[in-house]
Amino acid sequence: MNDIANTPKQALYAHLMQAILTLDLAPGEDLDEARLSDMFGLSRTPLREVFRQLAGEGYITLRENRGARVADLGHTTLRDFFLAAPMIYAAILRLAARNATAAQITALYAAQEVFRTTLTTGTAAQRTLANTRFHEITGDMAGNVYLQAAFRRLLIDHARIGMTFYRPKSVGEDTAQIACAQHDMIIDAIARRDEAQAAALADAHWNLSRHQIEQFVLPAGL
Repeated sequence: MNDIANTPKQALYAHLMQAILTLDLAPGEDLDEARLSDMFGLSRTPLREVFRQLAGEGYITLRENRGARVADLGHTTLRDFFLAAPMIYAAILRLAARNATAAQITALYAAQEVFRTTLTTGTAAQRTLANTRFHEITGDMAGNVYLQAAFRRLLIDHARIGMTFYRPKSVGEDTAQIACAQHDMIIDAIARRDEAQAAALADAHWNLSRHQIEQFVLPAGL
């Protein structure tokens, strides 16, 4: 987002990104170019520049002669998500423990405090965004361009799956507090440069949400 900072394009980018992550814009929903142009005071060219960036990051898809739409979240996507997520999370946290800078660790502590606050005072959307931000920083820490691209794409659907299927009534406050405690342990492992522990925590953290999400995602019998 750096290349469009402090402009109406940044406002559009941030609006669409948050709306997609929190399901204000549903998977597969068409984007209304004329309405968005009016809302943000953008002509067609800069609007489509933002669309191209969002498409490259996995938030939307661009269709020739049919406009842009929010990236779908169908059965194939969900299958691929469940296959790839544990491997990517573990690799990211292992590299984060190896490569994190002091400034990034400080930023991770700050993101964790925001997440902790949302557990008592925040909405489901605020929790989702705070959790996503925490994990985005671990991706930055890993410093691997190949993994980071896949990880950021994974986080988009993790947030959306959370909003779609992972409702607070199902999760419960105990599970949320365990997730928060695991964040603390992840930070500690990264700060101590303990790659093996960081990877093990990634697996535990994934399993905490996986079983809850599967109740909503997988058909009966699977």
